[in-house]
Amino acid sequence: MIHSVRGPVLEIGLDHAVVEVGGVGLAVHATPATLGGLRRGEETRLATTLVVREESLTLFGFADAEERELFLLLQTVSGIGPRLALATIAVLEPDTLRRALADGDLAVLTRIPGVGRKSAERLVVELRDKVTAPAAVPAGAPAAAAPSPVLGIREQVVEALLGLGFPQRSAEQAVDGVLAERPDTGASVLLRSALSSLGRSR
Repeated sequence: MIHSVRGPVLEIGLDHAVVEVGGVGLAVHATPATLGGLRRGEETRLATTLVVREESLTLFGFADAEERELFLLLQTVSGIGPRLALATIAVLEPDTLRRALADGDLAVLTRIPGVGRKSAERLVVELRDKVTAPAAVPAGAPAAAAPSPVLGIREQVVEALLGLGFPQRSAEQAVDGVLAERPDTGASVLLRSALSSLGRSR
């Protein structure tokens, strides 16, 4: 397994980045939050895992080992593949996901596109004993800053949703709905919110 990659970022796409390692450009698929922390031309280090299929080799990258372990853990559940595991991490931050699994919070888990009540129940049954709920955040703790808006953010996020398999009309409606309420939303937050909206509207 390719455990990690380190090198300059050559390109940043909607669902992947290209990192140069030993003179070779590796396409690394990642969540919007991870991609949002990268800068073209700057060196990065990503925790990674290689998914091998008969017809393809796909490298997935994560900001830290915790996200990678959750990605791998999710795939131990029947019916959860790499694509849905990555979408899960894109919608729910690691602490939120671990807390939902430990508490059996189906309402949170069904926000994930492609996860209905039965799938959420299966996630809880199979993973509850394999995760530890995070400690509660103290009252008054500062919230993380939202990413800055970028040019063409609507089009970028719609295209990312299309890449995840959503119909164009549904993707556009979800993005427009989020922007109508929060017009200054950054790219990663916009995609996360749109994914949650699409999960609720299934």
